[in-house]
Amino acid sequence: MSNPMDKEPSVNVLGGALQPCSSKPLTGFFRDGHCNTCAADQGSHTVCAVMTEEFLAFSKYVGNDLSTPRPEYRFAGLKPGDQWCLCAGRFLQAYEEGCAPQVNLTATHRRALEIVPMAALEAQMV
Repeated sequence: MSNPMDKEPSVNVLGGALQPCSSKPLTGFFRDGHCNTCAADQGSHTVCAVMTEEFLAFSKYVGNDLSTPRPEYRFAGLKPGDQWCLCAGRFLQAYEEGCAPQVNLTATHRRALEIVPMAALEAQMV
């Protein structure tokens, strides 16, 4: 029986090796700078997104405030230009609302494709 915290293979949506998303701020479900995932990652933190004012405002509006610092979680808050491993569902929601952030395809995990169509990711690529 496998451990739900075992990482999936680190492969990006283009079929290559998953590249780092961000170390400053340190991102990822595992806080390893990569958008790696596993069975325990219920939110599928697999899309390497480049934050924008518009997206940060949208995310806050729908209940996930990514811009306010939360020192108790060692989270400084995100600002425009920061890269972050975003939940695939939140990316898709923002895409459908017309305010999706840009995406770094080489740092976006292939598991994102289970939720987000490749065409949506390509439409937002950096």
